[in-house]
Amino acid sequence: MTPQYPPLFVLDTNVFVEGHNYYYAPDFCPAFWDLIPQYFHAGRLISIDRVFDEITKPSDLVRWGQNAPSGLFAFTGESPTVTAYTTVVDWVWNNPQCNPAAKREFARVADGWLVAYAKTCNALVVTHEADRPEAKSRVPLPNVCRQFKVPFVNTWGMLRQLGVRFDLRPSQ
Repeated sequence: MTPQYPPLFVLDTNVFVEGHNYYYAPDFCPAFWDLIPQYFHAGRLISIDRVFDEITKPSDLVRWGQNAPSGLFAFTGESPTVTAYTTVVDWVWNNPQCNPAAKREFARVADGWLVAYAKTCNALVVTHEADRPEAKSRVPLPNVCRQFKVPFVNTWGMLRQLGVRFDLRPSQ
């Protein structure tokens, strides 16, 4: 029997940006931003260098990323990840469903690297994007995850699986 390990979650850019701008703004939910380094150090979540490169605003989110623990944004230039990325991009380019502009955009952003990294690490991708099998003008990250059998969840699914509770009530 193969031992079961807790899953590793790989965070997409939109987890940081939308979290910061909407759901977990630091001024009213600093606990969300504290849990990222905590679960990173516990070996439960990570992101990648390409995601860090996409975080260009607001300035306090950029500062947060620059001050994040070393290694939180993992390097994607290792051979297994690069090989997996090549496979992912080849599939996207050869898939007739999406238009050429969507394929070019996919190759430009971090999404393919997220799938490749998660595939090589046996991890789950965390994204707010929705699975859209019929998409033509965009290559949705969940569609690619599904193709490569990389599980994906949204931020709330990750928080539930981690057992996180934002609770102000006293413990019972």
